[in-house]
Amino acid sequence: MNENLQIRTFKKTGHIEVICGSMFSGKTEELIRRIRRAEIAKQRVKVFKPKIDNRYSEFEIVSHNEQSYPSEVVNDADEILEKSFDVEVIGIDEAQFFENNLVGICQQMADSGKRVIVAGLDQDYKSLPFEPMPQLLAVAEYISKTLAVCVVCGAPANRTQRITDSGEKILVGAKNHYEARCRLHHVINSESEKQ
Repeated sequence: MNENLQIRTFKKTGHIEVICGSMFSGKTEELIRRIRRAEIAKQRVKVFKPKIDNRYSEFEIVSHNEQSYPSEVVNDADEILEKSFDVEVIGIDEAQFFENNLVGICQQMADSGKRVIVAGLDQDYKSLPFEPMPQLLAVAEYISKTLAVCVVCGAPANRTQRITDSGEKILVGAKNHYEARCRLHHVINSESEKQ
């Protein structure tokens, strides 16, 4: 055997995939698609969502076009780590509702060889970075940015317009509170929200 010929064997490496974009852009739909493909490949999967997200279903992630997938509801990111030791692929929806420790948790799971797929809003309703998503984008191996359609002009939309009067950073809702808007048609509703 030729001694110059080296055969490399790599430890199975994990990674982080982030799916981000505005509301109504298909983030959850894409997460569900990837999870279902992992199941077809006979990989062990588990999906998590934050307790605060009870819009369509208590125990499923649900896209705005009504696709769904069973999920475990967790109060914080630490629970995800505790409950995913026996799976190969972890899906996390609505990541913007978790604290910043989600970033370290995702890193730990990827470092242990798991595929971690995270979906969430990258901007809040003021078009400001929505933590912890910017940090996840920085450490992810793969990033997909989804676009919606602006309800005003039909252009690609990457912003979420709040259409109800609330200054709360987090207001869980769907079409009752939000619309997809392009850069041109996204507006901040009051002077107090600009701060």
